[in-house]
Amino acid sequence: MKKLKKQNHTKVALFAGAAALMALTPNTHAQSSVDALLNKLEQKGILTVDEAKELKTENQQDSAADLNKAMNSRFPMPDWVTSYKLYGDFRGRFDELTTDSPGAAALSAQDRMRLRYRLRVGMLVNMKDDLQVGFRLGSGDATGVGSQSSAGSPLSNNSTLQDNGTKKMIYIDAAYGKWTPINDGVWMLAATIGKMDQPFQVSQMVFDSDYTPEGGALQSSYKINDHHSLAVNGAAFMLDEMAASARDPFMYGAQAIWNANWTPHIGSSLGIGAFDIVNKQALGLSGGANPPNINAGGVPNINQGNTRNGFGNLTYNYNPIIVSGSATYTLDSFPLYNGKFPIKLAGEFMDNPGADPATGSANNQGYWGGITFGKSGKKGTWDIFYRYQYLEADAWYDELVDDDNVAFYSHTATALAKNGWMSGTNMKGHLVKFNYSLTDALTFSLTTYINDLINPNLNTGGLGEPKNHSLHFMADLMWKF
Repeated sequence: MKKLKKQNHTKVALFAGAAALMALTPNTHAQSSVDALLNKLEQKGILTVDEAKELKTENQQDSAADLNKAMNSRFPMPDWVTSYKLYGDFRGRFDELTTDSPGAAALSAQDRMRLRYRLRVGMLVNMKDDLQVGFRLGSGDATGVGSQSSAGSPLSNNSTLQDNGTKKMIYIDAAYGKWTPINDGVWMLAATIGKMDQPFQVSQMVFDSDYTPEGGALQSSYKINDHHSLAVNGAAFMLDEMAASARDPFMYGAQAIWNANWTPHIGSSLGIGAFDIVNKQALGLSGGANPPNINAGGVPNINQGNTRNGFGNLTYNYNPIIVSGSATYTLDSFPLYNGKFPIKLAGEFMDNPGADPATGSANNQGYWGGITFGKSGKKGTWDIFYRYQYLEADAWYDELVDDDNVAFYSHTATALAKNGWMSGTNMKGHLVKFNYSLTDALTFSLTTYINDLINPNLNTGGLGEPKNHSLHFMADLMWKF
C-alpha cells in the first residue's frame, strides 16, 4: 500500500512539473520540450500511455490558445471570430520513371528522374454560430496546356526543380466558406461552398488526393449509438464555364456510408455512391466541334484513357456506381511499433452504365483490393500498404483520377492521344507504399507503382501500343505543421 501511495505521489508531482514547464517555456520551444519530457517519462514506465497522451493534448491546446492570443493582439479581428488555426506541409521528393517499352526514336530516352517539392500553407478561421472560412495556398507547375497554360494542374501541387532555379508558382489550392448549423453529438449537418477538399470517402481510383473541386457540398452524419454511425455526402462541382453557352459541364454525386465498431478491436465501413457528368460534350480536347488540337480545350488535358470520337469528344457518358468497403482489426501491440497496431483490408468496385455494354467491349469497370499494416503519423509509427488496381478506359472520367498512377505510351502523338508518360484510366497494376514517422512532424515514404496498359490500341489511330511494364518510384520526406 505504501509503495502504491508513493507511486501516486510521484505521478502527481510529475504532472505538476510538466504543467509548470508548459507555462514557463517560451512558445517557440514549449511543445517540443514538453513532448520530449513526456516521451521519456512514458518510456521509463513512470507515466502510462494514456497519461502521457492526456498531457500532450493539454500542451497542444495551450499552445493553440497562445497562438490565438498572439494573433488577436497583432491582427485584431471582429468579436465574432473565435479562433485561428495555421497549418501546412512541405514535401521533398525523388521521382523516377522507368519502362521496358521499345519506344519511338524520338522517345528513346523515355526513362527519367526528377527532384520535386510540394508546399501547402493554409489557415482556418472559426466564428460564432458555427461558421468557418478556410483557405490554402499551394505550389505547382503551370500546365502549359491551351488556354489554361498558366494555370496549375488540378491534380498536383508538385513543383519540379528545373530551369536554372527559376522562381516557382503559387496557386490558390482551396478557398471556401462552411456552415455547420447542426452538430449536437448525434446529428451533424454542414454546408460548404467554394474550392474545397473533395468531400467523398473514395480512393484515388475516383479522385486524385490533390484534387480540390469547385462548387458546393452537403455533409451529414447520424450517430446511431456508440458503435454505429451513418454518413451521407452530396455535392455538385463545376468542371468548366462556357463563355458562349449555358450548357456548362458539371459533375454531381452522392454517397452513403455505414461505419461500425463491433468491438474495441474490430471495425468496418461500407459505402455506396453514384456520380454523373452533365454536358460532357463541352469537355472535348478542342472545347468545341472543330477538329481538335491535343493542346487545346476547355480544361487542362492532364490524363488520358477515355474513348474519344474523331473530334476528340468523349464517346460515352460517365455516371458510375461505386461500392467501397473495409474491415480493420487492431492489435494491442506489435513488434517495432509504438502503440496499437491496425490491420486493414479494403477494396472498391466501380461500374459505369454510361459506357454501352452492348458493344461487347464496354471497358466500363474498375476495382482495387488491398491491405494496410499499421498507421503512420505519430513518432515511431509506420505502415505498409499493398494494392492491386484494374481500371478500364471508360469506367470513369480520366481527368480526375490519380496522376501518379502512370504508364508509358510510345506511339506517335495523335489528335486523340499523347505519347510519353501519362496517367489516367486504361491501366492495371500494383502499388506498394511504406511510411515511417521519424517524429510527429516528419514522415519518410517510399512508393512504387508497377503498371501495364489494359487496351494497347485505344485512341492510337491504328498505330497500336506495345504492352509494356512501367515503374514509377518515389521517395519522400514530408514535414507537417
